[in-house]
Amino acid sequence: MGSSGELVQFCKVVRFAVDQDLAVRYVPAKVAPYHSMTEKKTAVYFRISEAAHMLGISASSLRNWERMGLITAARSQGRYRLYSREGLKKLRKIKYLRTVQHVNPAGIVAILQGKQENERAPSAAKHKQKAIAQKLLELRRQHDLTLAAVGQKTGVSVSFLSSLERGYSNASIATLQKLARLYDTNVLAFFADEDDSRRLVRARERKVLVPNPGVQMELLAFGKKAMEPHLFRIAPGADSGGSYSHEGEEFIYVLQGKIEMWIDEIEHYALEAGDSLYFESTQAHRWRSLSEKETLLLWVNTPATF
Repeated sequence: MGSSGELVQFCKVVRFAVDQDLAVRYVPAKVAPYHSMTEKKTAVYFRISEAAHMLGISASSLRNWERMGLITAARSQGRYRLYSREGLKKLRKIKYLRTVQHVNPAGIVAILQGKQENERAPSAAKHKQKAIAQKLLELRRQHDLTLAAVGQKTGVSVSFLSSLERGYSNASIATLQKLARLYDTNVLAFFADEDDSRRLVRARERKVLVPNPGVQMELLAFGKKAMEPHLFRIAPGADSGGSYSHEGEEFIYVLQGKIEMWIDEIEHYALEAGDSLYFESTQAHRWRSLSEKETLLLWVNTPATF
């Protein structure tokens, strides 16, 4: 130790570690003159075995995730892997995406990068999320329904519905479709913009809906039309969040990537760039990206009941 002040700080850290049963690495900072020295918080790190135990996974899984490029661990002077509290939060997210959502590594990277971009520039995304939340609240009140009644009719939990209406959560395509059918409207209503019947829509003027991470819908025609054309941008591994159905017919053309489609849980199709699919919207359908890069779809519904 370089000074008595640094020794005192080290002892405090060790005592905290003993009390909390944590792995702590003390990294001495440059020592200021004694008369101006103040106590500084020391970062808390966890060894790979401890992080694995806290997450309920194996240490080899953490090493594999690092090789896949999903996480980057800090290193001690002895080159041992160390994980911060922020790193553990990210690892929990990765575990959920891998074990519950079954998202592939490329998809996880895309989702995590999208989250970081939203955190760097959150205003537009949060504004859109709040607009959808307000619209959902207005529609429920217009139909004089309680959250419990909506939950019973759609199969969506009351707690999640409440979170949606407060703008704290995002709904999947399947959930939005269920709510749209209940409220006698379509998903387009959740764009929450005034009707616009212009003929020409520039790329920069498209209305965009991001129902859940990894899925972006861009409206290609405005106003009340017989057809409802969208450009879907789907991250690797992202999906519809379940099956849904509605009135009408729909057409899908794959511009880029690969996607699988299930219809009535009987018919299964794997579509690649250049492939197209036409089916009745009343048949329950769900989909998932099979590509390791972004999938682009031209998706047309008629009439505008999606």
